[in-house]
Amino acid sequence: MASSFHCLLFCSLVLQIITTTPSLAKAASFRPKALVLPVTKDPSTLQYLTTFSQRTPLVPIKLTVDLGGQYLWVDCEQGYVSSTYKPARCNSAQCSLSNSKACTTECYSSPKPGCNNNTCSLSPDNTVTRTGTSGDLGQDIVSLQSTDGFTPGKVVSVPNLLFTCGSTFLLDGLANGVKGMAGLGRAKIGLPSQFSSAFSFHRKFAICLSSSNSNGIVIFGDGPYSLLPGIDVSKSLIFTPLILNPVSTASGYFQGEPSTEYFINVKSIKISDKAVALNTSLLKIDSEGYGGTKISTVNPYTVLETSIYNAVVDAFVKTVAEIPRVKAVAPFGACFDSKNIGSTRVGPAVPAIDLVLQSESVYWRVFGANSMVAVSDDVLCLGFVDGGERPRTSIVIGGHQLEDNLLQFDLAASRLGFSSSLFFSRTTCANFNFTSTA
Repeated sequence: MASSFHCLLFCSLVLQIITTTPSLAKAASFRPKALVLPVTKDPSTLQYLTTFSQRTPLVPIKLTVDLGGQYLWVDCEQGYVSSTYKPARCNSAQCSLSNSKACTTECYSSPKPGCNNNTCSLSPDNTVTRTGTSGDLGQDIVSLQSTDGFTPGKVVSVPNLLFTCGSTFLLDGLANGVKGMAGLGRAKIGLPSQFSSAFSFHRKFAICLSSSNSNGIVIFGDGPYSLLPGIDVSKSLIFTPLILNPVSTASGYFQGEPSTEYFINVKSIKISDKAVALNTSLLKIDSEGYGGTKISTVNPYTVLETSIYNAVVDAFVKTVAEIPRVKAVAPFGACFDSKNIGSTRVGPAVPAIDLVLQSESVYWRVFGANSMVAVSDDVLCLGFVDGGERPRTSIVIGGHQLEDNLLQFDLAASRLGFSSSLFFSRTTCANFNFTSTA
């Protein structure tokens, strides 16, 4: 009931602004069924980046994509100039929607974005470096392309998108030119929920990260998710429930807040159809929010708790005993002479790794393209990393394992749809048709 009330407040706020602003009212007569953002991979940091326009006048803002991030945060300390920025006042509907429990009462400078009195505040965090701070909640216009699922369409605007002002130091560790992080998590002010509220489309989004230098995509809204040569990936997804971690996994949060990240219920791991012996209690989320399996775009490779990592690496090495090992290359622990590994449509010819989900017949199969990393022309390494003992999350499925797999997050139904490797369908995440417009 409370979430419906907050959504109604937010939706009515958006509609009020649209209808009282003539230029926006005209644009609002077109209601998109979905929105699309291009996603590129930064070669030096291995972060996934996107760009959309914000502010008045509009400025392109480069952002690191954070799949489980709480919301959009942007550096407001350097060069944030906009005639349409508005602080979210304490005890307002916007503050209630954001679940803020803090209020900035004294700002020791003249009012500006990120420094206003009587403004509610949140805790923006850099999830790459695990650092956080406090920052004002504000709102401003953002602009991005619509889509029909086949090609990009008209550019549309959300006049009052809520975001948090971060500090310049939070950009440390992010890719060059990045001004903040685009949080796609399940919070009410995460980008998926705000976009669906603004345009009344399904509270779903899909992400498809490219393994090449070409653009991958994030599509906010329902399918089709069409990739050249005309393959609608939404028709061939496998589904598994999304699990709510009751304890926030952010650097800073208010007491009692659940995590906004996306967890799934991995029950076992198989390599070449044989179960790996694991301490299965680590696969469950305990009362303190430890354990379980989440999906992340800020971890470049899948990270496993030490005992799980050792068991998986040992089982994999035994299964490929005929392939010569070579010296390990950090951060990986098992590397091989690639001259002795064949090639298939789905990458290097190595045993498949299955993440078994709600039943033995439902599993996420990881093929060689996603399990192996080419660290040089003649060395391939198993692309999993040791996360240490008692990490916050036992299994973090990282970016390399997500590439050229389409994932659909249905927030309303709390369900994940996944395609497994698109190479089997003779397409890739780089095959969205950005070259023509609807």
